[in-house]
Amino acid sequence: MKPIQVKSVQDALQAFVNRDVYLHIETTTGAYAAMVVCAYVRNAVIRFSRATIAGTGPYRVGLQMDHGWTYAEGLTDWTLDEQGRLLLAGHDADGRLAVSLQLSLTPFHV
Repeated sequence: MKPIQVKSVQDALQAFVNRDVYLHIETTTGAYAAMVVCAYVRNAVIRFSRATIAGTGPYRVGLQMDHGWTYAEGLTDWTLDEQGRLLLAGHDADGRLAVSLQLSLTPFHV
């Protein structure tokens, strides 16, 4: 993964607009926080009409669907892998994963 480049990520997001895509999203405060919280969704099929990246770093990505939004905040790194999957992650100062947002045209392995 490499540090987020806003234009490159926005271009990659546009490739998924108005298509059925598989979503993976998770958040965690990790084992070092006083109160552990986590959210995890894998292989939910969504369709969104608008995708935006905002912020000055860490970044947030929002996906506008017919009846609401999905968004992840705290994103720092990204890659577009050889399978065409967009992988976004947010790492803390110690390199631990805090948030992940991934989009794919095919299901993620479970």
